[in-house]
Amino acid sequence: MKPDLSVTLGSLRLRNPVMSASGTFGYGLEFAPFYDISRLGAIVVKGLSLAPTHGNPPGRIVETASGMLNAIGLQNIGVERFIEDVAPRLADAGATFAANIYGRTVEEYEEVARRLSGLPSLAAIEVNASCPNVKEGGIAFGSSPEGVSRLTGRVRNATDKPVWVKLSPNVSDIGSVAQAAEGAGADAVSLVNTLVGMAVDHRTRRPKLSNVTGGLSGPAIKPVALRMVWEACKRVKIPVIGIGGIQTAADALEFLLVGASAVQVGTANFRNPGVCVEILEGIEAFLREERLSGIGEYRGKLAL
Repeated sequence: MKPDLSVTLGSLRLRNPVMSASGTFGYGLEFAPFYDISRLGAIVVKGLSLAPTHGNPPGRIVETASGMLNAIGLQNIGVERFIEDVAPRLADAGATFAANIYGRTVEEYEEVARRLSGLPSLAAIEVNASCPNVKEGGIAFGSSPEGVSRLTGRVRNATDKPVWVKLSPNVSDIGSVAQAAEGAGADAVSLVNTLVGMAVDHRTRRPKLSNVTGGLSGPAIKPVALRMVWEACKRVKIPVIGIGGIQTAADALEFLLVGASAVQVGTANFRNPGVCVEILEGIEAFLREERLSGIGEYRGKLAL
């Protein structure tokens, strides 16, 4: 008997728990030559802003031990072009997709969410809470429970779509931040975003990134991400989406085991464009081997 891979994130039911992570999968269409993108639980597209953004100048990516640093600067085509050009093609491909959004002010987040709300094919809006708030001196929205609560509440009021809040790991108490998102109306939280890091060249004596610092992702951050997902799952009742260093089905299963309802696969897509499907097939094979009828029999069953 085929195991039930479907998962529920609030009012949204997905065919399976494997999603792409924003910023690592383009707008989803780029991966269509490799496999049927409708097979994924959902595609989370590259972060969208109110107006097109060019991002940072090169260098923007540096390989590190067991990971990578990026300082792309949230380059994107803007919400209007996404609505007019990309979303219809994703819908035609049969893909379930969510839009990651960001802004420099709360008002920009609200407006992007409002414009996306008219897309019937859009499954959810994921709010990138790691962006700096220019009205608060550049402090990231997600650096405090108060900031997350205010941002989440404003976006929640601007849309009737499911709202996921993507949390930064660069905080002292991830549980409190997750609770703040839940209290302000989030339907789910996704974590973690990248850790802040840097790389330098000891010969040229210069930073390797034009922005000096960047976001660390890949296998190097998995233990940190797994711990934070576990902590968040203990503190909130809404679904938690696990992100961080997932390369294999075993990695994904670890996040499900500690309580995540679904996972997002990020940096691994750069190394292997077909990795999301491989992870999905690996999860199904594991459930068969364990004679489990579905993910519900496994999720959150960590023995302590």
